Amino acid sequence: MVRVPAAWLRSYCDPGVATVEVAERLALSGTEVERVEHVGVADATSFVIGRVLEAERHPNADRLTVCTVDDGSGAPRTIVCGAPNVAAGQTVAVARPGAVMRDGSTLGEAKLRGVTSSGMILAEDEVGIGEDHAGIMILDGGAQPGAPLIEALPIADEALELETSPNRPDLLGVYGVARELHAVTGAPLADDPTARDAEPSGKGVADDHASVEIADPEVCLRFTARVFLDVAVGPSPLWLKQRLVAAGQRPISNVVDITNYVMLATGQPLHAFDLDEVRGERIVVRRARDGETMTTLDDVERRFDPAVALVCDSEGPSGIAGVMGGQISEVSERTTRVLMEAATWVGPNILRTSSSLGLRTEASARFEKQLHPDEAMAAQRLAARLMVELCGARQVPGTLDAYPVPAEPRTVKLRHDRLERLLGARVPDDEVRAILERLGFAIGAEDDAGLAVGVPSWRDGDVRREADLIEEVARVHGLDRLPTTLPARRGAIGRLTRAQRHRRRLEDSLRDRGLLEIVAYSFTAPATLERLGLDPDAALRVANPLSEDQSVMRPLLLPGLLDAARHNAARGMPDVGLFESAHVYRPRDQRE
Repeated sequence: MVRVPAAWLRSYCDPGVATVEVAERLALSGTEVERVEHVGVADATSFVIGRVLEAERHPNADRLTVCTVDDGSGAPRTIVCGAPNVAAGQTVAVARPGAVMRDGSTLGEAKLRGVTSSGMILAEDEVGIGEDHAGIMILDGGAQPGAPLIEALPIADEALELETSPNRPDLLGVYGVARELHAVTGAPLADDPTARDAEPSGKGVADDHASVEIADPEVCLRFTARVFLDVAVGPSPLWLKQRLVAAGQRPISNVVDITNYVMLATGQPLHAFDLDEVRGERIVVRRARDGETMTTLDDVERRFDPAVALVCDSEGPSGIAGVMGGQISEVSERTTRVLMEAATWVGPNILRTSSSLGLRTEASARFEKQLHPDEAMAAQRLAARLMVELCGARQVPGTLDAYPVPAEPRTVKLRHDRLERLLGARVPDDEVRAILERLGFAIGAEDDAGLAVGVPSWRDGDVRREADLIEEVARVHGLDRLPTTLPARRGAIGRLTRAQRHRRRLEDSLRDRGLLEIVAYSFTAPATLERLGLDPDAALRVANPLSEDQSVMRPLLLPGLLDAARHNAARGMPDVGLFESAHVYRPRDQRE
């Protein structure tokens, strides 16, 4: 599941329709939208920009400040504020009396220690911009008092929750969803945010500060790193915090937030190392040694087996490849040198590692779907610009790039007659080209027979043959616009086996006698087997059970039938007759 903030999505592609209709358009093209959720305040009407004209200590409270605020209503407004950072001359966010807050309460005038407060000067968390409540938000001084706050900050937003298929990792980034929206609506698409790079500065090159090595190419296809000096770690700007919060991420610091922002924008995860904590200034990608341990960023010490890929420095593990970093090289407020990693891990290895450790993260959810190596450098470009702009960092010239086997560009031939035969209708040639170009495919040589189509890196794992291209054309053109036909089955013969016929007859016979068929879980609890007089240790155990009640595979159907009978009896139906026709699971040495 991926959350896509609507305001962020519209900054890349805005078809000019309501978010609900955006969801419908995406769903019709094959992108499943689970729900559209509101983010921030319910009604932005009473939230405006204000300017603090005066700020005096409250006469009856040391920790309160009596502020005179120009909110554009014609007369200055008195607001009592408890934030320690409020001061005269600031441009601030103001909620007028009558504003409906995030928790659903309506703001009214209140008397605080003898002084009437008419409104509220807002902190980040009060409008869903961030999680900070230690002080008020201080806005850009260019905004005019009385202007709607939503023009400066997206305090009322919506988020689309998408259920993406494993073959579409490009939809795990907001720009990828925007590209899809562009394809199905024709609305203009903003320039790719990863297209422009930062300008390196200073003397020396990245190799002077660190080195990278892929010791096991079977777990890592590419490992890139860039070096940033003079980094000033601090809070992120409000616009960045809002996008992270709307996407379900917690703002931490500008450096960490940049890695999360780039991941959410592009689908390519990154990791930032404190370069001063990378022992030996050397990064090596290798498999874990049996029993090797490391404390991860969530403060848990984890033990590894040789199937796990690790990012190590000269003395040991520094991160679990594609899953989570280690505390040893965590970025902190003391960090001044950053090594920014963007790597391409082998998807099945990340999936196995995540499952075996019981640790699934936003990064692992993306890497397990197999990203293309080109996406690593695209993410580096966007991250470099943000590091320079938001952290005051200086990018050292050069990129550390371990890339043992570079991926070759993919070209697929698309024949017009083949497209017509598979779809049952002819799609005009110019529409075919337009659809593919909107999806990011490159149209190459063309003749009477068809097109040579260049597959972009973000679709390389999904579009590999002609039928895949035809599917892309069909879903954007509209499956509802194609004729409905049954597939030809010349010479096809099918029938049930003897065992299948006997099973069907037995099921029909039970139903004819009034029994109801159930479908129960294949899992059960060891305690249930004990109550039936069976040995739970002889049952097949699930490697990563959801709970103890579903930790073994059922060796017989009785547990599920008893559970269903108990459930019905508890609801006034004790005489129900049940049956189940399904698989049971036994160790190989117990099978008859």
